[in-house]
Amino acid sequence: MTTHDEIAAARTLLFVPGDRPDRFGKAAGSGADLVVIDLEDAVAAEDKERARRSAAGWAGLGTRTVVRVNAPGTPWFDADLRMAAGHGCPVMVPKAEEPAVLGRIAADCAVIETALGAERAYEVCSAPGVVRAAFGNVDLSAQLGVAHDDTLALAHARSRVVLASAAAGISPPVDGVTTAVRDLEVLAADTAHARRLGFSAKLCVHPAQIAPVASGFAPTGEELRWARAVLEAGDSVTTVDGHMVDKPVLERARRMLAGAPVRSS
Repeated sequence: MTTHDEIAAARTLLFVPGDRPDRFGKAAGSGADLVVIDLEDAVAAEDKERARRSAAGWAGLGTRTVVRVNAPGTPWFDADLRMAAGHGCPVMVPKAEEPAVLGRIAADCAVIETALGAERAYEVCSAPGVVRAAFGNVDLSAQLGVAHDDTLALAHARSRVVLASAAAGISPPVDGVTTAVRDLEVLAADTAHARRLGFSAKLCVHPAQIAPVASGFAPTGEELRWARAVLEAGDSVTTVDGHMVDKPVLERARRMLAGAPVRSS
């Protein structure tokens, strides 16, 4: 079954619509760290029940898999939770705003994608059971009346999620989707922007996005060289490449070296 450690460490999370069981196996074999069976936005209201049954009937459910349930307060929420719990599958809760609700259901991943959710980001990230937060750029941008790919307009909200995750002591958050499915330049720019802000993973909507996103969040060869040089310099305050190195810099170097392999390009 999918573990909290797997959720915390994942860099690529691939959505697959819950009403498309023909795609479940393909998603599982795509190389994504986690597959997100989506019962929410990807499924029309009249297909919700069928999507839930399809997810429940998939033999791979619970293995490197998370279920994005419908939002709290919707007619499908409770049944979605029961299905996921019955299969030992972690849940991703969309439109996360109420810490008490998240704590009561022990949500594994909370998607912050509303203005109220962004304002309560620390409380959401601190809710019992929350392993990781994700940023929902498309829903939030619609509420704010801005473009979902406007990095400047959403920079404040993104940073709130990063800060809240750190303050709550959970894994760095997952950035939202790039809807330009096959535009690798846009995808690379979005990934670089997210990494610069402090995200460590991204939601993907197509298998073609997985490898570029994984590479984009991996440290570069130059960053690894720097990290090794910092650790080789010892624990005392010193300089590396003309910059002062002290305890916080040493900790950053250690975290970098403890991560996954160098990016491919």
